[in-house]
Amino acid sequence: MQSCEISSDSTDDPLSSGLRTHRQPRIVVIGAGLAGLAATKVLLKNGFTDVTVLEASDHVGGRVQSVQHGTATLELGATWIHGANGNPVYHLAEDNGLLEHTTDGERSVGRISLYTKNGVAHYQTNVGKRIPKDLVEEFSDLYNEVYELTQEFFQNGKPVCAESQNSVGVFTRDVVRKKIMLDPDDSESIKKLKLSMLQQYLKVESCESSSPSMDEVSLSEFGEWTEIPGAHYVIPEGFMKIVELLAQDIPSHTICLSKPVRCIHWNYSAQHREVIAKISDTNQDNNHNDNNHGCQPHTDRLILGHPIYVECEDEEWIKADHVIVTTSLGVLKQNHEAMFSPSLPEDKVLAIEKLGISTTDKIFLEFEEPFWSPECNSIQFVWEDEAQLEQLAYPEELWYKKICSFDVLYPPERYGHMLSGWICGQEALYMERCDDETVAETCTDLLRRFTGNPDIPKPRRVLRSSWGSNPYIRGSYSFTRVGSSGADCERLAMPLPYANSTKAPPLQVLFSGEATHRKYYSTTHGALLSGQREATRLTEMYQDLHRAETTKPNI
Repeated sequence: MQSCEISSDSTDDPLSSGLRTHRQPRIVVIGAGLAGLAATKVLLKNGFTDVTVLEASDHVGGRVQSVQHGTATLELGATWIHGANGNPVYHLAEDNGLLEHTTDGERSVGRISLYTKNGVAHYQTNVGKRIPKDLVEEFSDLYNEVYELTQEFFQNGKPVCAESQNSVGVFTRDVVRKKIMLDPDDSESIKKLKLSMLQQYLKVESCESSSPSMDEVSLSEFGEWTEIPGAHYVIPEGFMKIVELLAQDIPSHTICLSKPVRCIHWNYSAQHREVIAKISDTNQDNNHNDNNHGCQPHTDRLILGHPIYVECEDEEWIKADHVIVTTSLGVLKQNHEAMFSPSLPEDKVLAIEKLGISTTDKIFLEFEEPFWSPECNSIQFVWEDEAQLEQLAYPEELWYKKICSFDVLYPPERYGHMLSGWICGQEALYMERCDDETVAETCTDLLRRFTGNPDIPKPRRVLRSSWGSNPYIRGSYSFTRVGSSGADCERLAMPLPYANSTKAPPLQVLFSGEATHRKYYSTTHGALLSGQREATRLTEMYQDLHRAETTKPNI
């Protein structure tokens, strides 16, 4: 069992602001992803010294996972810095020289569509035919025109019509289909091809939104997600370099790896004597942590000063004044009932239930030689038999039909001959259950079928993500599901106990992570900013307490 190392009580330790307290507040940060590391860095910078990070997995980074492959770095998780000016992730990368070797193909302007790069996307049908480039461009213009309409509902306060069911997918499919069918210049076969392309575009959109289907994405809220101006950047050395920069000033003993949390017992008081007695009995029986008074629960200390106990899976109990929870929305959805005692307030539970999160996975295939032409930047799969489908959901044995495309990784001098496939939703979970051999064979069959080339060899290597089945992640990133709104992100971010609980110690449990950022959910900068936000919230509270103490009149 790994016992976390917590600083012993110090007397009169000053924070950098000049604040002096009877003892340093004990702060536990749950999760060592971007949000957790950013929060910890701000806390340490502001003079908090009694900070501990509990990370369930055996590494830091959360949903950042860079894998070294020869001279190249493959991203199983976060890939792009979205925007430049005002993006803290961009400034961190730029200031530390991480973008010096970013090529033009890894720097894209405008709306990103998975790997955007120089070259031409090859739209291939399931009968092995390539759709002409001019037809693709014609349809793309139509789709983008309707995409812009989806932004107007939130941005311009435009009312949503009942026919759309407040769904991006339903609205987009309906409007694009009508425009296609009303075009007098297109033959029936061209119309069918465009309708099939629409379904493929919606699959791509689902991968970008990390939603099972665009039908689940809220139309009225879709436009609230805010894009930071500037290009989208890939970090050639790996996004993990951002994680390393955030972690480099955090003392190693501060971060406890392989330390999953079972339950956060918050708002403790003398009324919890029966629970306290149980804890004491357990620890006497197990004789855990005899020499670690920082982690061993003690009745007197519990009642006298610390409103929170963090119960770890290895039976260790850690006392705290404040806990910053950076757990993903997927884990909160699955575990919130067991994870908090007392239970979370009803409105916060409702926000967790209403907001959406799904899985977007990547499938990397490495080939000895390229079978694609030099100008091909991606192979897009268009199923002609899906033109009239309303639901793009498949049984487990047909999971591969949700793969929307394979992108060519550029430059080949760095990546070799590598394709990156995209799949999302329940079908991504089906893929995660397969072994590498099955995935390799299935993807090879798919590529042969759509390119019309039966001689495509099997890849020499397969590498793929598995965010959905990762017990400490449970999904890729969040989206505003039909029935949810940005207000749910803010409700999720609201600290406990709520401000009207005046008798309880304030800011016991704080929440951060990408799903708690109203404008930048689903992004790395949203995660980082949310961690900084909660650390700043704590800092400002103690600074306010200090000001109140120092301005008290002498009586």
